[in-house]
Amino acid sequence: MGDEERQVLINHSNENKKEIKFTRSASNAGDELKSFRSCLRWMCVDQSDPLRAGLSWSLFFLLGIAVPILSHSFLACKDCDATHHRPYDANVQLSLSAVAALSFICLSKFNRKYGLRRFLFLDKLCGESERVRQGYHFQLQRSMKLLACFVLPCFAAECSYKIWWYSSGASQIPFLGNVYLSDATACILELFSWLYRTTIFFLVCVLYRLICYLQILRLQDFTKVFQEESEVESVLKEHLRIRRQLTVISHRYRGFIMLALAFVTASQFAALLSTTRTNANLNIFMAGELALCSMTLMAGVFILLRSATKITHKAQSITSLAAKWHICATLDSFEGIDGETPRAPISTCGQQRVSTVFAGSSGESDEESVDGDDHETKIILPSYTHTICFQKRQALVTYFENNRAGITVFGFMLDRTLLHTIFGISLSLVLWLLGKTIGIS
Repeated sequence: MGDEERQVLINHSNENKKEIKFTRSASNAGDELKSFRSCLRWMCVDQSDPLRAGLSWSLFFLLGIAVPILSHSFLACKDCDATHHRPYDANVQLSLSAVAALSFICLSKFNRKYGLRRFLFLDKLCGESERVRQGYHFQLQRSMKLLACFVLPCFAAECSYKIWWYSSGASQIPFLGNVYLSDATACILELFSWLYRTTIFFLVCVLYRLICYLQILRLQDFTKVFQEESEVESVLKEHLRIRRQLTVISHRYRGFIMLALAFVTASQFAALLSTTRTNANLNIFMAGELALCSMTLMAGVFILLRSATKITHKAQSITSLAAKWHICATLDSFEGIDGETPRAPISTCGQQRVSTVFAGSSGESDEESVDGDDHETKIILPSYTHTICFQKRQALVTYFENNRAGITVFGFMLDRTLLHTIFGISLSLVLWLLGKTIGIS
């Protein structure tokens, strides 16, 4: 009877544990990812089933490719006056469509291959501290506001320009039989196309920032091990786990970062080349949309590079913390040895070690010699223990120095040094291009 009652209690306890775990998982799926699921659904990026996948790809081809091509083909208005002429429309449409296609393909691949929870590393939060979970949950809710902060100002400026351009009579193509209805339809399609492409690009950038912020929270929580007595093995295991997550992020996003940087750089050089020509006529009406497109693309690249360099800087700063922890622990260990030296047993043992040297000539017994060796061993053991701890800590510091963690792109560490290199190369190309166009030497 006692065994049956014990088995019932064990089963009841296991059922309670399973129920608690299931309730927590449902809460995460319903609360933390609600805004993201709604956002993906409204943007028609959710490809959880074949119907939604077909709708997603259809909307992408309509707003990301078809509308920009039709807009440039029929609404370029080459015969318009200097105010309504759009000579840089090809650069604008091609740049936005290129980064939107890249972002859409990457987001579709991530969502289809990993799922939203695995892609955002929510399945890895079970073993994290409460501080990391709360901080990541706050950033998860804040990401949609950050996305709106980047998209809405650009969309408001684009709306102002398009409404003025159409209302001033620049386009008069009655493809619907009515000039006003045709202009309104074309204006709405162009605005939706701009909003769709910029939102897709900023969404992937903001999600990358969110994933990097989770690793920053983990690194901040990891640095607390150096403020207390910690085992070297546990510190190494935790660092290897964080480094493995950084490697996963680098492999997932390296293609997107490389291609986005290449597309944006090519777009900026093409814009610079077209605006610095000899016969180029610049004003706010002609080049305003090009400037807005350039600021939009540069803002997305800024989010990517800033997030990568920030997490790389945090990961590499662990080396200095480990070195400081090592020297503090070493000094404390020596202070402990110095505190033991004035004690009587150690002093007596030192005298015993000196007298043992002369034991052979004075005819001392083997028993006294053995006792002296025993006392000598008791003194040496603490020093040996401190030496082993010192070697472990030194090995850990050496490991941190030779295995720097961070975000990499095909083997290149995305840190401040790489950013300085990219800036130097870009500045050299800009000066060379300006020298070929307007004669700067």
